[in-house]
Amino acid sequence: MDSDAFRQWRRSLGWKQKDAADRLGLKKRVIQYYEKGDRDGKRVEIPRSVELACLALSLGVRRYDGRPVPRSAADILGRAGPAADPSTIAALD
Repeated sequence: MDSDAFRQWRRSLGWKQKDAADRLGLKKRVIQYYEKGDRDGKRVEIPRSVELACLALSLGVRRYDGRPVPRSAADILGRAGPAADPSTIAALD
């Protein structure tokens, strides 16, 4: 996920930078770095864990208890991406 994709993700959910920071457990400043793509002239990469958290939030997942994901839900996640209907993966919510 690059900085433009991250910004588009946040905006597609109608969230302000502070909203995204709160939901991802980050500081607003970190969100700003991700969207800008650099910090003090040095490139900032968005960690894979943040990318995956963005996907989960897009799918409506608010909490995860660590249980294995049912195979059918894993297939949905793998193929459908952010457009998947959250009700189809209710086991993750």
